[in-house]
Amino acid sequence: FLAVFLLDMGIVSGRKLTDLYKHGWFPFAFAIIIPLINGTVVAFLSGFVTQSTGDRFLLSILAASASYIAVPAAMKLAAPKANPSLYIPMALALTFPFNITFGMPVFLAIIGC
Repeated sequence: FLAVFLLDMGIVSGRKLTDLYKHGWFPFAFAIIIPLINGTVVAFLSGFVTQSTGDRFLLSILAASASYIAVPAAMKLAAPKANPSLYIPMALALTFPFNITFGMPVFLAIIGC
């Protein structure tokens, strides 16, 4: 069921991918800056919760992620008029690769491993 759901999300967002570009630079900046801020803040503050490097790192990644499966499903129900071709590509095409490539090393460096 998850594979079918992800396929449906991909088809819906792919049909209107140009809508993401029509909104200008803001969605691109938001999809990069906000997760970076969230992950960085949690990387610093997680030291008050635990001293385990792995736990702090995981909390930072979770704070920076866009919940790539749960949020699109919740948005579809909570805000049916929201444009899925905007929030799905932001999560899957911008935030996810950024977090894997740049976010994770930044959070790990902040934690001090």
